[in-house]
Amino acid sequence: MRYISTRGDATPRAFSDILLEGLAPDGGLYLPHHYPRIDAATLARWRGLSYADLAFEILSLYIDDIPAADLRAIVDATYTEAIFGTPEITPLKPIGDGLWLQALSNGPTLAFKDMALQLLGNLFEYELERRGEVLNILGATSGDTGSAAEYALRGKPMLRVFMLSPHGRMSPFQQAQMFSLQDENIHNIAIEGVFDDCQDIVKAVSNDLDFKRRHRIGAVNSINWARLLAQVVYYFAGYFRATRSNGEQVDFTVPTGNFGNICAGHVARMMGLPIRRLVAATNENDVLDEFFRTGTYRVRASAETHETSSPSMDISKASNFERFIFDLLDRDGARVRAKFGERIEREGAFSLDAASRAKLPSFGFASGRSTHADRIATIRDIYASRGVMIDPHTADGVKVAREHLEPGVPMIVLETAQPAKFAATIVEALGVEPPRPAAQAGIEALPRRVVVLPASVDAVKRCIEPDMA
Repeated sequence: MRYISTRGDATPRAFSDILLEGLAPDGGLYLPHHYPRIDAATLARWRGLSYADLAFEILSLYIDDIPAADLRAIVDATYTEAIFGTPEITPLKPIGDGLWLQALSNGPTLAFKDMALQLLGNLFEYELERRGEVLNILGATSGDTGSAAEYALRGKPMLRVFMLSPHGRMSPFQQAQMFSLQDENIHNIAIEGVFDDCQDIVKAVSNDLDFKRRHRIGAVNSINWARLLAQVVYYFAGYFRATRSNGEQVDFTVPTGNFGNICAGHVARMMGLPIRRLVAATNENDVLDEFFRTGTYRVRASAETHETSSPSMDISKASNFERFIFDLLDRDGARVRAKFGERIEREGAFSLDAASRAKLPSFGFASGRSTHADRIATIRDIYASRGVMIDPHTADGVKVAREHLEPGVPMIVLETAQPAKFAATIVEALGVEPPRPAAQAGIEALPRRVVVLPASVDAVKRCIEPDMA
């Protein structure tokens, strides 16, 4: 399997090369040359596998430059009951009316990002040891990626992590999870701006090829294909648990801001998993909902990005969306470059032509929007009717999922985080504090290591440079 860029660089690259690279040299995102198609016999064989065995089977289709025995050891060390709290790893829970919650937040940082970043940390460590190299990870977080990445990479001597977050825009729990880490290889940088500013800085640094190579910059955001690939696995796992035979179809609703989580569902669908619809659930920052309704992708300026009670989705530039558009435009890198590298930069928007609009339904996407009032009402209703406490992002998903239910078709909502990460909203909705694991008790009171910087590429570069050997 070889990998190419969404913006036209067709130089074939191996998995281990793109694992450490992040963005492609032309500014695009890496995708496999093709999606392996899963036949009926393979799907039947996979139905009875453990999560780790299923992950190994799927990853093996995309990773052929790591020996199979080594890859299996990495996967087996990642997806364990000790790390994720249950032998099923991502168990399903019915919440009525054909709706299921797929639990993805049982990892170390209580968010679905652990599902991929625990694997990514182990892959990084393996590959860097194999090469005898070090790597500097530059990432951006709207709340959960940062802590998941830092917990996965802390204490690893060949890795240094520089994580950008929007100053004052995360929940107190999210901030404490990151800023309380005292590991020497972890560097938290709070940017005076919104998440999109953080993401823009990461991309600008990555696009400075001289700086990137000189300082050995890698990526941990979902622009890194390995992270998105890890997320493909739980779509297969969820499908198998929600159905009795492979002749059935399911729908997935995915709370999304950056399009990474739902893009993994798109990949699973392209591989042949019987997904009927992928429903994108947005909050008030509804760039993606607007696109699926109108065919126009219109990014918002920082001042137009709302600060909401589902802050991990307060995103107005969906990085992974470029991967889907690449597939929609028949993998024409020149057309993708014209839209993302030129139209978005110059005009802040693009619209699909008539032919592309006509193709859009064949990819199975739908969408919807949720507000603060919707979140509060949904959290109350699910707790009252099912005794289940959900976080505000998952509530966005449940609200939108209910609008797309059809009889006889299971609807799986991807849970994004545990309620403890967003206590203020839970207290507003239910009047009670959400429970938190003992290991996370009192973290808000711990000493913090964080610097605050302006939304400046040069300021971040200066922060990285002194730490380099």
